[in-house]
Amino acid sequence: MAKAKSAFVCSECGAQAPRWQGQCPQCQAWNTLSETVIQPTPAAGSRFAALAGETSRLKSLSSLQPREESRQPTGLDEFDRVLGGGLVAGGVVLIGGDPGIGKSTLLLQALSHLAEAHKVVYVSGEESGEQVALRAHRLQLPPSELQMLAEINLERILHTLRDSKPRVAVIDSIQTVYSEALQSAPGSVAQVRECAAQLTRFAKQSGTSLILVGHVTKDGTLAGPRVLEHIVDTVLYFEGDTHSSFRLIRAFKNRFGAVNELGVFAMTERGLRGVSNPSAIFLSQHSQQVAGSCVLITQEGTRPLLVEVQALVDAAHSPNPRRLSVGLEPTRLAMLLAVMHRHAGVVCFDQDVFVNAVGGVKITEPAADLAILFAIVSSLRDRPLRRGLAVFGEVGLAGEIRPAPRGQDRLREAAKLGFDTVIIPKANAPRQAIDGLTVIAVDRVEEALERMRELE
Repeated sequence: MAKAKSAFVCSECGAQAPRWQGQCPQCQAWNTLSETVIQPTPAAGSRFAALAGETSRLKSLSSLQPREESRQPTGLDEFDRVLGGGLVAGGVVLIGGDPGIGKSTLLLQALSHLAEAHKVVYVSGEESGEQVALRAHRLQLPPSELQMLAEINLERILHTLRDSKPRVAVIDSIQTVYSEALQSAPGSVAQVRECAAQLTRFAKQSGTSLILVGHVTKDGTLAGPRVLEHIVDTVLYFEGDTHSSFRLIRAFKNRFGAVNELGVFAMTERGLRGVSNPSAIFLSQHSQQVAGSCVLITQEGTRPLLVEVQALVDAAHSPNPRRLSVGLEPTRLAMLLAVMHRHAGVVCFDQDVFVNAVGGVKITEPAADLAILFAIVSSLRDRPLRRGLAVFGEVGLAGEIRPAPRGQDRLREAAKLGFDTVIIPKANAPRQAIDGLTVIAVDRVEEALERMRELE
């Protein structure tokens, strides 16, 4: 019998190396190579086939008729928002998050609603059927015809799914499933890649909406090779502190909807409940205005949100002042302090600067620059900003205020929540006045700070 050959496969990018080395030669990641047995080449009729089904002849793009994919609502409005309106027939969704954040709870609630009208299968590789039934009883879900399967063998799962022909199927989780065609252990790079490809091929050919649950690493990214994110149609991430009652679902990839959509849930005794007005949880309720607080009008996907940005500026007691940001990019904080010093004459080189976004939300868009500057100046001067003031705008290195996308939606959201004054980039100034809203348009950092002082 021939000796089994082995190779070292990177857990991040899936690249192979003939021998172990500390750094992956492809993605340059450290300590990601693990030994995997190389499988012999299969005969004709192999497992490798097109993910989308049968191959076709060449066609011109003009001869193809586009059609709108029908959506199947899940019964959870916030979940449907992130998905782009609901589940698509043949679509594959990958959802990841920290342990205990509520992935299985959310899916059990959605499947319980879908099972009232469609055939639904829940495949659990981590829990028994009794454990899932106990969770459903704890959540006080109504009795449903939800089909349960406790199995981790890929071939048996596919056989069951082909026989039952469900409308929606959930695999919880993809890291526990293994294929008999491979000798590696469940959760390895080869097994995760193979099982995901086979399940995706089944979903495309049968029209079943498939939801895969994925584990995450300690740095918050999905475990396994990144090719897993390329195979599926939608990638969702669960965010939020497990010690908080609020959970955020963000779409990082969606072939059937908008990316960066945000769904907000509140964890209750009866499971996850959608939050219709998420701006309320990101705004602190102060009895009086406090220094170092500024309201930002941000945009998450198609939804405008109002988030409070807090800053604390204190005298530094070390030669190297600290620059710390939570929920905001730390590199942009250092850049904004330099711009504020150069173009507005505000000095912070001998001060510790701490910046925080309320509610645990992570803000990545550059339109938060102006709000960060206002919060820092307010804390430095120990003067609170005017009540009812909201801002947004990107700050450039030359001191200019750059416009932000979807400015009209942001302004309407601020007016709806009772804000009466906004400071925005001049390019975002509305052509028609908005009722109850005073718009101050600026194009320079020094002008923006001067207007802020006039409003105090």
